[in-house]
Amino acid sequence: MNKQHIANYFKKIQDKEKQLFIPYIMAGDGGLDILNDRIQFLQDAGAAAVELGIPFSDPVADGNTIQQAGIRALNDDVSLKKVLDTIAPTKQNRDIPIILMTYINPIFCYGVETFAADCAASGVSGIIIPDIPMEEEALIADALYNHDIAFIRLAAMTSPKERLEKIAAQSEGFLYAVSVTGTTGERATHQDRVYEYLASLKKHASVPVLAGFGVSTPEQAHRLGAHCDGVIVGSKIVSMLHEGRDNDVRVLIEQSIS
Repeated sequence: MNKQHIANYFKKIQDKEKQLFIPYIMAGDGGLDILNDRIQFLQDAGAAAVELGIPFSDPVADGNTIQQAGIRALNDDVSLKKVLDTIAPTKQNRDIPIILMTYINPIFCYGVETFAADCAASGVSGIIIPDIPMEEEALIADALYNHDIAFIRLAAMTSPKERLEKIAAQSEGFLYAVSVTGTTGERATHQDRVYEYLASLKKHASVPVLAGFGVSTPEQAHRLGAHCDGVIVGSKIVSMLHEGRDNDVRVLIEQSIS
């Protein structure tokens, strides 16, 4: 598994004229013993990758639903190392790319180089770090590059045009386009200017652009996907899995990519 794995897997889906759909799940919510089965389930449902959240005590980008999932996982003593140790044995049998979403503090505590090496050994293809600005990427970028792991950047609507263009140009794997202002969580609607913002990112990015934050329905996925390459859905997926509504998750994915 490496950063090229993301491109290859995405292409396989796009060649079928389907949208890209990445579900976010909180690693360890419900127990680490079900994590690999849950990843397989999402692969079978048609997901383009799985964004695997690492529970953290100060998740500044997360809304209430994902914060509560993180608390449940932390209460079960889930850690970054335990997550990597859990997914490592299934690396060879897993087709879908794993995208790790974590904050910079757990990476520093783990050790940057050790973290990158262990991610590669566990079959992680990309990393999202929402609390590291572009100016401080050197803290982690070399280690990820050395282990052939995609450094997936986030773009925000509130950023100046020049900054967005630079982020888009540097992105690896895919560009995570934050489609709302604020934290994660379900939204009834998106601002009209989000469509122009997504189209602009598409012009400057050499990788697929996916819209995330506030996406919870197939209708939203199709509206946003008309201006980019697909969507990332977190809070809605986390809620449904916590409530045991696995079939509803499958239906959401299938209707969103069709």
